[in-house]
Amino acid sequence: MRKLFLCATAVAILAACNNGSSDSKKSGSDSTLNNAFSQYEARFIDALWKVNPDWATSVGYHKYDSVLVVPDSTATQTKLTFAQQQLDSLKTFDIKALSDANSIDYQLMQNYLHSVQWGINEEKSNEWDPSSFNVSNTFAFILNENYAPLESRLRSFAARLPYIPAYYEAAKKQIKDPVPELTSLAIDQNNGGVSVFEKDFADSLKKTGIPAAEQSAMLASAKNGAKAIRDYANWLKALKPANPRSFRLGKKLYDQKFDFNIQSSFTASQIYDSAIARKAYVHGEMTKISRKLWPTYFGNTPMPADSLELVGRMIDTLSVQHVKPEEFQSAIEKQLPALIAFIKEKDLLYIDPSKPLVVRKEPAYMAGVAGASISAPGPYDKGGNTYYNVGSLEGWPKEKAESYLREYNQYILQILDIHEAIPGHYTQLVYANQSPSLIKSLMGNGAMIEGWAVYTEQMMLENGYGKDAPEMWLMWYKWNLRTVCNTILDYSVHVKDMSKEDAIHLLTKEAFQQTAEAEGKWKRVSVSSVQLTSYFTGYKEIIDLRELYKKQEGANYRLKAFNEKFLSYGSAPVKYIREAFGF
Repeated sequence: MRKLFLCATAVAILAACNNGSSDSKKSGSDSTLNNAFSQYEARFIDALWKVNPDWATSVGYHKYDSVLVVPDSTATQTKLTFAQQQLDSLKTFDIKALSDANSIDYQLMQNYLHSVQWGINEEKSNEWDPSSFNVSNTFAFILNENYAPLESRLRSFAARLPYIPAYYEAAKKQIKDPVPELTSLAIDQNNGGVSVFEKDFADSLKKTGIPAAEQSAMLASAKNGAKAIRDYANWLKALKPANPRSFRLGKKLYDQKFDFNIQSSFTASQIYDSAIARKAYVHGEMTKISRKLWPTYFGNTPMPADSLELVGRMIDTLSVQHVKPEEFQSAIEKQLPALIAFIKEKDLLYIDPSKPLVVRKEPAYMAGVAGASISAPGPYDKGGNTYYNVGSLEGWPKEKAESYLREYNQYILQILDIHEAIPGHYTQLVYANQSPSLIKSLMGNGAMIEGWAVYTEQMMLENGYGKDAPEMWLMWYKWNLRTVCNTILDYSVHVKDMSKEDAIHLLTKEAFQQTAEAEGKWKRVSVSSVQLTSYFTGYKEIIDLRELYKKQEGANYRLKAFNEKFLSYGSAPVKYIREAFGF
């Protein structure tokens, strides 16, 4: 792993962070009520962590590190009781009398609590998604994050170990007719996490002064835990459900999940319709660029009459320019300083130079969903590492690796770094952790987070990144088309029963993706739902908001002012940020 300490000129950020996200008053706001609400928020969060100790650990609150909740009927009832009690408490506050910031927090808390009830009573994914049961993530976090002395962390790790067998026994009792695709994912991810207990924990113990007898007991407990994990994976392999549930969520659950998870001002079907329209627009722009580029790359060769074939051939020609498989991660590392320099030069956004970004090979327990991702420290652990997780191509067949690298060619790899790191996810999450509101950081909205990352791709190119080369614009439109088609794919598969054949056709022929990428996306849509719509939904809402702000500001409009004001509200849904902007 290599730490990249971001270099930028330090400037004051406090004013930007407090612009809108602090307790700004609105007409009718009651200061006494707002103070009472802030006190309630603190009590709410304390109660939240008692019910969700793993979540607490992941965001840097370590009071409950030694607790592993066994997911039995008692734990389920505890969650339902917590949700109802907190909803009753929320009702005692008049949302109209709260400040803008507290009003957003109120709605985020209310949405979360209703989603807990819906998840248990309606969705019931614990019955058909075996991958929802996995202890490895939190154990690995405790082991790898340097938030406390190693011996202290190892003792917290060890205190949780005896509960692993009961955890998986409770999981087995809940699973009914599981989804085959999610069963396979559960097997892979749980087996992938065994090394945390069998190797990583033992290696860490050797670095401490913990007495030998205590270490021996810890290792024995870890061995039992690893056995329980393997037993669960083997139990899943042996399952032969008579009526396995389809991975397709269905319209009713999909619409409900979209409302809870995306929190958009649009419905799922409206976003789907917007994505269809956007696809047609992007195809038109890509056709124009391809016609312009054709003579440069093909000379006097006649252009294909079919516009999609024209664009496809142009993309295929450009895609051969890519890094070698063994250079994939190092190429990502080398690109990040150039992105920082460009943002400084164009004065697009302040980037905190004190927050480390660590590029690492994707851990085994995270494998199976996406090829690149960001893991950021929570608001309680602001000094912790932010990881850029990069999927390894080690051991891939040559043909599969070549297909993947053509997808992430030299143009797309730069856009991927913008999206995942700077000024995309990494930058946004640093801002979110500086928000005065813990609720906005803890209950971050996925559509805002993903939408920001997509928006920054366009913003960078609009400001001259890539020297305004038509090749870069063509590849960005291809990348943006993937965002658009994520929404079309997800809705079509889970609501309209789109077949795999039609899905692959959409992705390869209309979104110009390589076969390996399309196959990976099919796997992803078969083990997840709704999340794929967050990219386009958030992007659309941010672009719409920026246009409103631009018209309002007129000659005084400054892109940096918009970006920093937008980010100052933490990871709140765009529809609430829009209201705080005054629209």
